[in-house]
Amino acid sequence: MYDIIMDTLKDGIRLLPFLFITYIIMEYIEHKMSGKTRHAVQASGRFGPLIGSIAGIFPQCGFSAAAASLYAGHVITRGTLIAIFLSTSDEMLPVLISQKAPMNMILSILGMKVVIGMVAGFAIDFVFSMIKKEPEQEMDIHHMCEHDHCHCESGNSILKSAVIHTAQIFFFIIVISFVLNLVIAGIGEENLSGIILNQPLIGSLISGVVGLIPNCAASVIITQLYIEGTMSVGAMMSGLLVGAGVGLIVLYRTNDSLKENLRITGILYVCGVAAGVLIDFLGITL
Repeated sequence: MYDIIMDTLKDGIRLLPFLFITYIIMEYIEHKMSGKTRHAVQASGRFGPLIGSIAGIFPQCGFSAAAASLYAGHVITRGTLIAIFLSTSDEMLPVLISQKAPMNMILSILGMKVVIGMVAGFAIDFVFSMIKKEPEQEMDIHHMCEHDHCHCESGNSILKSAVIHTAQIFFFIIVISFVLNLVIAGIGEENLSGIILNQPLIGSLISGVVGLIPNCAASVIITQLYIEGTMSVGAMMSGLLVGAGVGLIVLYRTNDSLKENLRITGILYVCGVAAGVLIDFLGITL
């Protein structure tokens, strides 16, 4: 139990700087920027999938958590969010380095995640812009303030409002992560590892499901299994692409639309698994 509590706290504390900086930026945009400046920032978001896919490869899942909040505030596009989720490396990079994986393997995995995230992000934004079923949303975090009861409109400073948002999200992450850590400890990582089969299609489908677990254990298990040679490149990539760390937790906490959250989760899973299956079909090796 002590180890579970400490692991939960460590994972949560690592996210604090990302969350705090994100809410500082969002509060500043909402309270200080003029309407024209907001439109300029939002227009530049069309290039978000490119920037997001690169930012996501940095270790840990801080950028995915930050992206979820930015999306809930209508600061970034759906495609940018998916690009960041797909490229998020979480614990993959530390595990590869600790296992002394060849540098060309590490760079190849990171490169594939960036390219897949970027392509998927631009494609998603293009498709949804063509459908035109929903009106373009303005940058706005008031609904988040109402959701978190931070009373930003009552005169709170940018710093105070950012602290309130950060504290509430941090507490939510800690609670959910603790429950997940308990469940994973009860099942056992070895038992969880055993359900990922070394078969091209089935392996990718199951690995993608494991990747959806919003916990660093998912990326650790998947990376270790690949290093041990018990799963294909495609199955590994499916799990690592779908795995967005605590990004999904933050999304479900900050974005009010459950339907939209489920849609994003589905798109993330389909993109990750499809990419993994294609990698195995093309016979790509590392």
